[in-house]
Amino acid sequence: MQPWSFAHITDIHVGSPKSFRFKPSCNENWHTAREQIIEINPDLLLVGGDVARDGSLHRYELAAVKQDLDALPLPYHVVPGNMDTGNKHTDVQGANHDRDDLALNLTSDNIKHWESVFGPSQWTFVHNNVRFSGFCDMTLGSGLPEEEPLWEWLESLTDQPRSQYHVWMMHSALFVDDLHEANWDITDPEGYHNWYFAIDEPHRSRLMQVFKATGANLVLSGHVHCRKTHFAEGIRFDIGPSTAFPQWGDRWPDGDDTLGFLKYDVSDDGIEYNFVPLEKVSERDDGYGPGGHPLPHLRDYSIAWEPGGEPTVRG
Repeated sequence: MQPWSFAHITDIHVGSPKSFRFKPSCNENWHTAREQIIEINPDLLLVGGDVARDGSLHRYELAAVKQDLDALPLPYHVVPGNMDTGNKHTDVQGANHDRDDLALNLTSDNIKHWESVFGPSQWTFVHNNVRFSGFCDMTLGSGLPEEEPLWEWLESLTDQPRSQYHVWMMHSALFVDDLHEANWDITDPEGYHNWYFAIDEPHRSRLMQVFKATGANLVLSGHVHCRKTHFAEGIRFDIGPSTAFPQWGDRWPDGDDTLGFLKYDVSDDGIEYNFVPLEKVSERDDGYGPGGHPLPHLRDYSIAWEPGGEPTVRG
């Protein structure tokens, strides 16, 4: 195999001054990363979700990011993040009472909303003898009509011809500390964010079986905004950093919330990992609006810098 490279970027959170909130520094950081990616010139770019600050509400945010990605001088492939569609499913309200977890559940309309801009939310292809596969992990455990077809698609990949390597991409981490950890409790203030960032059982084990059966070497994710690597049953799990803002930097002793993205060099010897920090982090501290997942009554579009930004879907 002739050596080549690909890049993985995630959680860029590009926003819009038409929204009820806007953080210009996120947009500036994305454009810094964008220029660095162009300079590195990888064969392809993987984008791991949360491409927009509030893509689940605003189609114009998703469309703006797609237009920007389409203008890159290299191919890209993207999966949705929870801010682009909706959160993992819960039947109970969590301990974090400044958000409505039940209302934040992924819906079928959210999936259609995403796919109307970016196309299918699951895909697989082979490039230079490496298979790449990506999907919307928030669908798992949702009970939506889209869940069973997604499982059928995932498990059908076990019948695909094996490539030299198989790289998977999802948005959420498969687990926080250990593949066999118990499900985290959404109602526990100490466990809420652990629940929020990872996949619950039994879906975690079923997904791990898919990874193993398809010869996965590397599983890429984001969501956490902190770079961390785990190994489980011969597979490397890389949680990628954000370019927008740091988060959870003290969760693991070896975690690193420095802003940047990941570059991978592929050869017959394996897939080599490289962290690429942002050359310049935006120092802008202007903007407006709340963070996190604000309740609907806190979304004040009257303070937007530009008009016409009301939601295009429920949420």
